[in-house]
Amino acid sequence: MPLILSAFASGLLFGLGLIVSQMVDPAKVLGFLDIFGNWDPSLAFVMGGAVAVSALGYLVAKRRGVPVLASRLEIPTRHDLDPRLISGAALFGIGWGLVGLCPGPALTALTFGPWQVFVFVTAMIAGMALFRLTPDDWPQVTFRREPAGATDDA
Repeated sequence: MPLILSAFASGLLFGLGLIVSQMVDPAKVLGFLDIFGNWDPSLAFVMGGAVAVSALGYLVAKRRGVPVLASRLEIPTRHDLDPRLISGAALFGIGWGLVGLCPGPALTALTFGPWQVFVFVTAMIAGMALFRLTPDDWPQVTFRREPAGATDDA
């Protein structure tokens, strides 16, 4: 039960943050993305605040070593890139730039948004279903970063 309440509280806080920061307003997001036009830099402060809070959370979690509501701490360690990650990130960015919504704000905007938000969420769910149809044996070309200081001149 504490896990469910924690998830609910986290989701509620996240949704309220999206509303207060106006991330649920596509016009506000598109104004932020229009760096060569009438640029609205206010969402940069939202992003900076989110990065700072997240960094603090990771720091506290790493120092504690054990999470409060889980059996172990799981922090991503992968650094490789594959075609699925690159194409997914590109599609995400294109969709965000065209529409001004990404999944979190879109779901939050369902509570009060115009009919276009419902169309976006329907298309998003269809895209998720289409992803499930992609084969698991998709060509696995990976691009790995070399560790700092590693060279081929040995």
